[in-house]
This record gives sequence, C-alpha cells and structure tokens, in this order.
Amino acid sequence: MRILVNGEATEVSAANIAAALDELSYEGEALATALNGQFVAREQRQATPLQAGDQLEILAPMQGG
Repeated sequence: MRILVNGEATEVSAANIAAALDELSYEGEALATALNGQFVAREQRQATPLQAGDQLEILAPMQGG
C-alpha cells in the first residue's frame, strides 16, 4: 500500500507502525512516531494499523554538533 513517510510517498506491505519501522529499516529505542498528526507511543505501534494514504512521521535523534 502507498503511505506518506515523512512527506514522501512510500510503498509498504506492513500492517502496522511497528512492522513499517522494521520494513523501512528504522532501528533503536529513541524514535518518535506520529500517524496522521497524532503521536503514537512506542507501546502502541504494534496495535496501530496502517491504511493506504496514511501519513506517518518518524523522527530519530540527530547526532553531531
């Protein structure tokens, strides 16, 4: 299905946010996610389904100075 990930159209086969993070190779504990403008806690990612056209925002910490 086609969803927007950080504003970019992306094809995923994932059924939920947790699976999408795996499919898109996002790793680590320090990720923030929002689906259609609503924050989704780490504990809720597995239970939060994705649908075609959803807007998923993934924020990862940046390193450096």
